[in-house]
Amino acid sequence: MPITTTITKKTNPPAAVSGASGPMKGLILSGGKGSRLRPFTYTNAKQLVPIANKPVLFYAIDQLVECGITDIGIIVGDTAEQVKAAVGDGSALGANVTYIHQDAPLGIAHAVKIARSYLGDSRFVLYLGDNFVLGGIKPFVDDFLANGANSQILLHPVENPQAFGIAQFSDGRLARIIEKPSDPPTNLAVIGVYMLDSNVFEVIEHQQPSGRGELEITDALQGLIDRGLKVDAKTMDRYWIDTGKMDDILNANRMVLGTLTPHSEGVVDERSLVYDPVILGPGVRIENSVLRGPLIVGRDAEVVDSYIGPSTAIDRRCRIRGCRIENSVVMEDTVIENIHWPIVQSLIGRSVELRGGHAAGGGYSLTLGDHSRIEMPDG
Repeated sequence: MPITTTITKKTNPPAAVSGASGPMKGLILSGGKGSRLRPFTYTNAKQLVPIANKPVLFYAIDQLVECGITDIGIIVGDTAEQVKAAVGDGSALGANVTYIHQDAPLGIAHAVKIARSYLGDSRFVLYLGDNFVLGGIKPFVDDFLANGANSQILLHPVENPQAFGIAQFSDGRLARIIEKPSDPPTNLAVIGVYMLDSNVFEVIEHQQPSGRGELEITDALQGLIDRGLKVDAKTMDRYWIDTGKMDDILNANRMVLGTLTPHSEGVVDERSLVYDPVILGPGVRIENSVLRGPLIVGRDAEVVDSYIGPSTAIDRRCRIRGCRIENSVVMEDTVIENIHWPIVQSLIGRSVELRGGHAAGGGYSLTLGDHSRIEMPDG
């Protein structure tokens, strides 16, 4: 089922940024299987899971456009039609999007390789579509264009460096990128945003697949370093997360909601209480309910006889009645009625129906895929 996404068409995008080889381009990867986000990814692309009612992929596009990068290639795979239905030609987001099909998930560097004819000699930003950076990447792109490097990678401190590609330095310069080291030399992980020039294509052409049969981007970056090319590394001063798991989505949702300015285009009756920051979209109806922000309720949704607590995003056309929901994401066209124990830390898919539960105890932490139907017992 195609995902429809309401977007407001942007006007007057930033002037395109250019290097010596012409306008800078963007390349976003949106083709992975998303096994860690099942059951959602059985039916939909992981990059279309929403954060604050906006697909993760859209944040990447927005951030490239903010940098003045409007020519954007999107690598797609099995979920190509869903991504195309959501993004279209990119014009509503201020971009000019070209789709590039990857027949199989053969690695990030392979995705760069097949995009060579699209990218040409341009410098480009490679952005993994399930990565989320709060506050954008513009200062780093500006720095890359100004400093003349062949590549620039972004680093972020992590608590579990054994699970990431980790940067190692020698005399203050990036010397190696070590994939999932058992004894990490630093805690600085290489995140999924890379700035590159055309030298990377020559490296990838001579690259061998890794043990898992993929062309690894870490090997390509190491190849640039080994050839004596300039690879800079910048440590990020802002929130970043790889939204590959349910908890990651909920954390990113909480962070974004905390930055939004409250406003209402909906109708709230006199029996309801609203504690900002709360965002209500057009056509929203709130009756006899308490809304305690930060939270967002999407277009044409209704909330009746309910409590919606902090860090919750309820998408378009949802119907919530007789419920208590906190720190959760509820996707479009979902109905939740008469659940008399709290729904917390939950990720609930599109067109779900969830009813009943009078006799149950405690709180529910739910992960429900699209089109789920659950009737809980009353006694």
